[in-house]
Amino acid sequence: MGPMVDQFRIVTDPVGNSVGLSAIFAVLPLLTLFVLLGVLRMRAWLAGVIALVVALVVAITVYSVPVGQSVLSATEGAAFGFFPILWIVLNAIWVYNLTVVSGHFDVLRRSMARVSPDMRVQAVIVAFCFGALLEALAGFGTPVAVTVVMLIALGFSPIRAASVALIANTAPVAFGALATPIVTLGTVAAGAGDDPRLNSDTLGAMVGRQTPILAVVVPLVLVLVIDGKRGLRQTWPVALTAGLVFGVAQFAASNYLSVPLTDIVAALLSAASVIGFLRIWKPSHEPDMVTAGAAPPSSVATLAASTSGAPGSSAGSGPAVASGSSAGSGSSGGSGSSGDSGTSAGSGAAVGSGASAAPAGSPPDDGDPDGTARGGKDSPTPQLSRATGATGASAAASASLERRDSPAEIVRAYAPYLIIIAIFSIISIGPVKAALAKSPWTVSFAWPGLHVLGANGKPLSSVTFAFGWLPAAGTMMIVAGILTAVVLRISAGKALRAYGLTYANLRHAIVTVMAVLALAYVMNQSGQTNTLGEALAATGGVFVILSPILGWIGTAVTGSDTSANALFGALQVQTAAKAGLDPVLLAAANSSGGVLGKMISPQNLAIAASAVGMAGREGDIFRRVVLWSVVLLLVMCAIVALQGTPVLGWMVPS
Repeated sequence: MGPMVDQFRIVTDPVGNSVGLSAIFAVLPLLTLFVLLGVLRMRAWLAGVIALVVALVVAITVYSVPVGQSVLSATEGAAFGFFPILWIVLNAIWVYNLTVVSGHFDVLRRSMARVSPDMRVQAVIVAFCFGALLEALAGFGTPVAVTVVMLIALGFSPIRAASVALIANTAPVAFGALATPIVTLGTVAAGAGDDPRLNSDTLGAMVGRQTPILAVVVPLVLVLVIDGKRGLRQTWPVALTAGLVFGVAQFAASNYLSVPLTDIVAALLSAASVIGFLRIWKPSHEPDMVTAGAAPPSSVATLAASTSGAPGSSAGSGPAVASGSSAGSGSSGGSGSSGDSGTSAGSGAAVGSGASAAPAGSPPDDGDPDGTARGGKDSPTPQLSRATGATGASAAASASLERRDSPAEIVRAYAPYLIIIAIFSIISIGPVKAALAKSPWTVSFAWPGLHVLGANGKPLSSVTFAFGWLPAAGTMMIVAGILTAVVLRISAGKALRAYGLTYANLRHAIVTVMAVLALAYVMNQSGQTNTLGEALAATGGVFVILSPILGWIGTAVTGSDTSANALFGALQVQTAAKAGLDPVLLAAANSSGGVLGKMISPQNLAIAASAVGMAGREGDIFRRVVLWSVVLLLVMCAIVALQGTPVLGWMVPS
């Protein structure tokens, strides 16, 4: 049988020549995924596989796609899910795990926590700056799982620590894990439209003209959440400094340096600016806000103790290396959806060998209505140890935070991030980038046996698979990992064991990401996404306001900006084309709106709750953050709406 016998041409109205009736069937795979994840709380990998089956059934029975073409479409999507998406994630988390294995993650943690005794300032440094750095490298649930434990060790109540960590994990998300969400968005968007701007560089630049505005606001929100109007009044200069520097750096890096490096550059510069600013300015008052009776989870003790013993013993504190991954413990593990939450099956264990372990002290109690217990002027960490009766966990956490590291060790702790910046800066140089984009370093080929034509009768660009094995961000991360192992003096055996454990602990995430990307490809190449795009185009210019909300819903349900972009990126582009709107603006809005849905996703709520010993009380945390999620979403909707008009239209890349 000749290869063209199974050729398929997309039709957008297969049911009664009606787009409306066809849309009822086209939306079934998405509804299946959302209901399984959001209502039935099914494990993400299983929900993704079931939704993929539904998409295949709809493609074959409703859209009349040949079985062979449907299966080939799914295989191409799954392959793209592994390379380059998972290839980036797995190798980035491996580099992070190397810092845990060597004990240098704790060195970095202590260096940031020691900058100021003011807990409000500490929250900005740890949750916003350091959390952004973790998002840049590991992403996928790691920042929340790690920073929430650090905040508790500093003296925050469990519910407040969880709220602060979730709210802080917003502005950096679109560029997380070396811009994995943007890479995904660029691929699916390019396959849905003919606009030459639909690539990861231009879309990253556009997102870099939206999320920096959020970055300015988020640190201010953090101090308001922690200490109300008093906190905002007393610490707004340092919070504004952190947000402004991060926002400006995020814009500059995404537009003029390197999209994958965006969050690393922004996080490091933001942290440096806060440290420098605190040398010339101090809050007018530094209240003792340590929560009485709030001991850090037992895993903090493991983290603290591990750095004082054999370097390799701290492997249990890493996000993917932890032996007690929460993947098997309800929604906090395997229920993560694709990129972000799926990987959080591993990152949910980031806090140690018992990610869902309860605090070492008595059950968490918020104390006063603000969740704090104000005492004397003592340092927060010793105060925490006394308040908890100097239990083993709190004493170990305090000892970890008080330990003094040599300047050489601190430099080595920052070395992996500097290595990554250097490598990506080199491959971003024009001639180098152009050379690596050619054969044999990058090979493009038509997916074998897959022949799909668009509604216009032309072959879809998405059937061509680009295999850039050398310039891929994941490959560069392997290079960075090897250099990191040398600098941190990690033996080849330990580095290889960490690499193997990274894959083993992220096995559910691997299935999830590949299933969700396969689902997206089947929907895009069968015409289901086109049908939904035509239906939504009926809203006309109003869709520019709805665009960020669509991304917000996708991330809130799946727990992943990567998944939201895979599911809705093509839809945004096709709707824009039919409604006469700018496809770059709407595609970027999907990712920018999506970052605000992460704090309320069931998967990330479960990670935060289990990390602070509040498993089962996710609803309490949800009520603390949902208002901020909605308020910031409305701000993003306003930004995108104005960028769709002459008022801010100049911000859209031409």
